[in-house]
Amino acid sequence: MPRASIAFFLVADPDASINLIIRYCATHFYFTVTNLVMIEDLKKDLDKISNHEKAMTCKRFFKTGPGEYGEGDRFIGATMPEMRIIAKRYADMPIDQAMELLDSGVHEHRMTGLIMLVNKFLKSAGDRQRIYELYLSKTSRINNWDLVDVTCHHIVGKFLMDKDRSVLYKLARSKSLWERRIAIVSTYEFIRNGQFDDTIKISEILLDDKHDLIQKAAGWMLREVGKKDLGVLERFLDKHHKEMPRTMLRYSIERLPENKKRHYMG
Repeated sequence: MPRASIAFFLVADPDASINLIIRYCATHFYFTVTNLVMIEDLKKDLDKISNHEKAMTCKRFFKTGPGEYGEGDRFIGATMPEMRIIAKRYADMPIDQAMELLDSGVHEHRMTGLIMLVNKFLKSAGDRQRIYELYLSKTSRINNWDLVDVTCHHIVGKFLMDKDRSVLYKLARSKSLWERRIAIVSTYEFIRNGQFDDTIKISEILLDDKHDLIQKAAGWMLREVGKKDLGVLERFLDKHHKEMPRTMLRYSIERLPENKKRHYMG
């Protein structure tokens, strides 16, 4: 309730206003407690399907050791299909509570929260700008390549389809590994709709990027461009193949004939 409204009711009818405030506080408390319980129930459901062996495999696969890109990330061993099922089970969880899952140190909690945000974004046009803005406010918690790849093109890419895309160029120049990956992988939505310019321009920005996760992502998106329009990919390769990081180049030419692969790798 706005403070001005409370003040008005206190002056106009003190007894009625006190009852109104009590009902408001009780309702707010109820929904707060209910949402907290919902978050804890979701975490318990994920714990029920945890798998120690899978968790240990994920720790190695997602590079969680000292000095690695996923340092300190914790896994419980839930699979993607399992997380999608649980995300649907808690589809009524408010956006703010889904966002709270991103603050968890458990990888699967963050992934489930992000899947819920994607589902809400695709379902409700009225919430799209808010979800987009919240997503970009939490890039430090979207901090492994799977978290980025499963979600960013659905939220960032789809939101920017008919809007100014300068934010992607800012992200592409970020010091954050994950923001740079969000920048290039978000263009997947554009590629699917036959728009290649941003993928090409952002890939050019990333030509000097030293991180293999960015080289792989850029190469992957270039390969997707080639699936739609081989000429666009080959023009990029003709111009840049000698300066492209080898990982980016290898990923981009995976679907080309062997003779063209040899040409560009030579």
